[in-house]
Amino acid sequence: MIADIGGTNARFALAKADGQISDECILSGADYPDLIQAATAYLRDIPSPRPRRVAVAVATPITGDWIQFTNSPWSFSTEAARQALGLEQLLIINDFTALALALPLLEADERRAIGGGAPVKQAPIALLGAGTGLGVSGLVWSGKHWIPLQAEGGHVTFSAHDEREWAVSQVLRQRFGHVSPERLLSGPGLLNLYTALAEIQGWRAENLTPADITDRATTGACPHCVEVLELFCGALGTAAGNLAITLGALGGVYIGGGIVPRLGHFFDRSPFRSRFETKGRFSNYLAAIPTWIITASNPAFRGVAAALDR
Repeated sequence: MIADIGGTNARFALAKADGQISDECILSGADYPDLIQAATAYLRDIPSPRPRRVAVAVATPITGDWIQFTNSPWSFSTEAARQALGLEQLLIINDFTALALALPLLEADERRAIGGGAPVKQAPIALLGAGTGLGVSGLVWSGKHWIPLQAEGGHVTFSAHDEREWAVSQVLRQRFGHVSPERLLSGPGLLNLYTALAEIQGWRAENLTPADITDRATTGACPHCVEVLELFCGALGTAAGNLAITLGALGGVYIGGGIVPRLGHFFDRSPFRSRFETKGRFSNYLAAIPTWIITASNPAFRGVAAALDR
């Protein structure tokens, strides 16, 4: 069994020895108190025999046996969960480490190019994506195979690009103390941007969800939501450019997560790519690096299965 557990949803599936993935199921994390209960519910409805080896991608750092989610109340002991589920093996990896492992397995039609040139073979590859949080990872070539990074780059300090972003960051600093990119570049981050701009510009904020903001922005129904989403895309471009320079990601930069793949042509026309390249003396360096949006369905499953095979 393989699973991808984020801050909102718990996705489960079965992986066969030939790499085929089947019996996919999405459960709401809010409906279950922890991994054990959610996995038990999934296993109850799958065909026999019950799997004895399980790999789970989790949206949080992994520093030991105890797993505490960053954007979810879920927590569990890996060994206690293994015993409770009657497993021979329970492998826990970071969700974006799993997604990074899936990148070499993507087909050409499972990614969409947004600018740049051709990737440099076996050069480092960068990955980031906005969903309930902001995930960051990448791949480096060992000489024989790709090595995924276990990174938490969504929690570094946010760097403002202009006076508007600086003003937003100051509002968020009053709320949170430390302002990380995740405070802006995530589902909750869209709400933070929306309410911060309302405070700065003096208009009345409505009680919206992140989906409301993206829907109103992509249809042009609300100029405030359009500004929020354009700010989001521009700031994501800066974050992606920072990551590309930091890793020397001449192999390209992939954008995953649940938000960007749904934005369609709005993202294509957004400031993302121009902000990605705006790095002074290194603008030409970044202009050559391709950026792709991951369009595959549940690609992290392939990475989780690959991790279990390893």
